[in-house]
Amino acid sequence: MSIEDQLSGWIGPSSDTEKDKQDRTERMIRQAIDSHTPFNNCSLKIYAKGSYANNTNVRSDSDVDIAVECTDVLYWKKSEKEIHTPDKPYKGIWTPAKLRTELVSAMNAKFPGQVDSTGSTAIQLNSSSARVDADVVPCFSFRYYMKHSSRDGTKIFKTDGSNIVNYPIQQFEIGIAKNKRTGYAYKRGARLLKRIENKMAESGAFHELPSFFIECLAFNCPDELFTYSTWTERLRAMLLHIWNQLQGDEPDSGRWMEANNCFFLFHSNQKWAREDGREFAKAAWNYFRFR
Repeated sequence: MSIEDQLSGWIGPSSDTEKDKQDRTERMIRQAIDSHTPFNNCSLKIYAKGSYANNTNVRSDSDVDIAVECTDVLYWKKSEKEIHTPDKPYKGIWTPAKLRTELVSAMNAKFPGQVDSTGSTAIQLNSSSARVDADVVPCFSFRYYMKHSSRDGTKIFKTDGSNIVNYPIQQFEIGIAKNKRTGYAYKRGARLLKRIENKMAESGAFHELPSFFIECLAFNCPDELFTYSTWTERLRAMLLHIWNQLQGDEPDSGRWMEANNCFFLFHSNQKWAREDGREFAKAAWNYFRFR
C-alpha cells in the first residue's frame, strides 16, 4: 500500500456503526436527564461538545462529551477595560454541588453500575455493547464582557475547588468556517494527525498527546496548506509548518490559539508545551520516512 493510500484511509470519521453508538449514547443521556424529576424546575441546555460534536473524532477516540449547562445561573467576568454593572446575585438552589449531585443521581438511575463520579470534572459513563464511553460535564452559563462586545461560554466547577471556562460553541462555528474555506479538508487533516498520533503511541514511536491538542495543531496550519492535491503533500506541509513555527520561545505576537480562537494554545497552565508539538511533527515526519 502506498503512503497516499494509507493516508487517504485515515482521514475519515468514525464508522457508521461507531457513529450509531455515539448518537445512541447522547440520546440515552438526554433521556436520563429528562426523566429526573428534580430537573423539572431547572433550565438546562444539553449538547455534545469536543471532537464528537466537531466531527474530528477517530475510531480509537470515539467517546462522547456531553455538556449539561444550567442556564438559570449566569457567571461572568469582565476585561480590565470594560465597565459592567453586576447582575443581582443568584439566590436559587442550583449551586455547582447541587447540579453535580443531581446529575450523578440521574445517571445512576439510567445506567446502574456503569457510572464513575470520582473524577474532578466529568461524570464518566462506561461503555456497553450498545454505547461508547461518555463524559457528562455539569456546567453553568458564562459571559465574558469586553470593551465593545461579549463572549458566551460555559463555566465548569471542579470538585477540587478550581474552575474552567470553555467556549464550545465558538470552536464549533470556527471549525465549520475553516473547513469550508479549505474545501472540507481541515477536519480531515485534523483526523489524519490524530490517527497518526494514535498509531505512533501504539507502536511506541512517540508518547501519547491529548486529542484536543492535536486538533489545535491542525487548526493553526494556514488554510493554503490544505489545498495541495494529495494527502501526502498536505501532511508534509502541515508537519513542516508545525516544526518550523514552534522553534524557540513563544513570540510576543502571532501566538498560536486553541481551536476555539479564544485562548492561547501555549501558556504555563496547559498540559502541553511548544516542544510537544515540535517533537510530534518530527516523529511523524520520521514515521513516514519523509525526505
